[in-house]
Amino acid sequence: MPFTHGFPRADIHELLSPDLLHQIIKGTFKDHLVTWVTEYIEATYSPAEARQILADIDRRIATAPPFPGLRRFPEGRGFKQWTGDDSKALMKVYLPAIMGHVPPQMVRAISAFMEFCYLVRRSVIDDDDLIAIDNAVADFHRERVAFNAIRPDGYSLPRQHSIVHYKFLIQEFGAPNGLCSSITESRHIAAVKEPWRRSSRFEALGQMLVTNQRLDKLAAARVNFQARGMLNASMFSGHDPPGPQLPPTTRPEVEEDDDGGAVDGDILGEVTLARKPLPRLPREVTALADQLGTPELPELVRRFLYQQENPDSLIPLGLVPLDNCPSLSHVKVRVYASALATYFAPSDKSGTRGMFRERIRAVSSWRKGPPRYDCAFVEQDSNLEGFRGLLVARVRSFLSIRHHGIAHPCALVSWYSVIGDQPCPDTRMWKVKPDLDDLGNPLLDIVHLDSVLRNAHLMGVCDGATRLPHNFNFNDSLDSFQAFYVNKYIDYHAHEIAF
Repeated sequence: MPFTHGFPRADIHELLSPDLLHQIIKGTFKDHLVTWVTEYIEATYSPAEARQILADIDRRIATAPPFPGLRRFPEGRGFKQWTGDDSKALMKVYLPAIMGHVPPQMVRAISAFMEFCYLVRRSVIDDDDLIAIDNAVADFHRERVAFNAIRPDGYSLPRQHSIVHYKFLIQEFGAPNGLCSSITESRHIAAVKEPWRRSSRFEALGQMLVTNQRLDKLAAARVNFQARGMLNASMFSGHDPPGPQLPPTTRPEVEEDDDGGAVDGDILGEVTLARKPLPRLPREVTALADQLGTPELPELVRRFLYQQENPDSLIPLGLVPLDNCPSLSHVKVRVYASALATYFAPSDKSGTRGMFRERIRAVSSWRKGPPRYDCAFVEQDSNLEGFRGLLVARVRSFLSIRHHGIAHPCALVSWYSVIGDQPCPDTRMWKVKPDLDDLGNPLLDIVHLDSVLRNAHLMGVCDGATRLPHNFNFNDSLDSFQAFYVNKYIDYHAHEIAF
């Protein structure tokens, strides 16, 4: 019985606030579920077979396609010192990696738990979300019996039990939105740990208090000096001869190597081309098609321009006679290596107004290495909810097509088709397959950049009999599988739109 039992206005369940990192991500997911999966495999198979399966899981994790901000695991799970960021990154790619190696019920238990994690992390939680949280907890409790062989003593675990109270705490105090003890721990480092290290360790409390007082006074003095303009120039500026006049600094443009991140702004969302086009590429469509090895580019450009000039046409674009499409005589094209997608994602680490920015890349050589052609969500029907209103495409090139003085920002893409009419019942993720012609080449199309929403992350679908080769490279993932999961767990915004 807790010591607060007799307190008239104290409830131990309210005193223990949600801690998403230590209770949920590092606690239940990494310390419990990931460990139990390993123990299940080691208990079910022979030592040699278990090592092979675990090695294949590690290779699947290591071969996740690149994505902005995604932490890579070159050796899979094989490292000793886990951090909170490691656990969060593993959660994003773990489900597809274990598919086929563990029973489906075990996968469903983990996917239900991950559904709970992503729901409670949202910045705004409404009544429908609370119902979904209840359902996810119930699904997790029902499906986790798959671990009974590993947990013969049951599941009386405080960190797993804590998820039962999240709904009540959300109703009482609001959405946790990333709340964890690391927030106060960071203040503990500055206020306690560092002053203690500066002390003599003998009767350190008084020394620590003096250190904190002096640091506060220095910080206040700096604010005062800045307000008076006393820190705008060097203290030696009156004694040194004047140096060369430097040009006034301007706000630097976004670097091409920047993957994105939090950004301030107040827009609904947009996708814009990179600042500079790729140099030394022809601007005529036919010559550019030869350079890119895309012989169908001239026809695609003409049909794209017809669509821009006739947005209300009821004729399917593929059935429009090519002679009715604009000619290429007044068309110039520029090619870009990337585009910036800016969108509202308050549940992720966004700016002050909830805006987030990420870069979509389409380059023949990324960082002097292999090519990188990212995938993206393309809006199909805004009236449909979730992934049913979206398409997935792989960007082959970003283009700016200028016709009669009007520049049309667009993307040359290859499409993916949805497999089935429901998400996978085990992973809760949609599955797609690439659209190919009779020769096995991807079917290409040109879409306006206004229809592109943001990056998408795909992970290959494997069964238990499929073992990835030891030399398999993550850069080849999007070209090597026949089907893919649309990874809605890659970040919180993807979870909100790809359900």
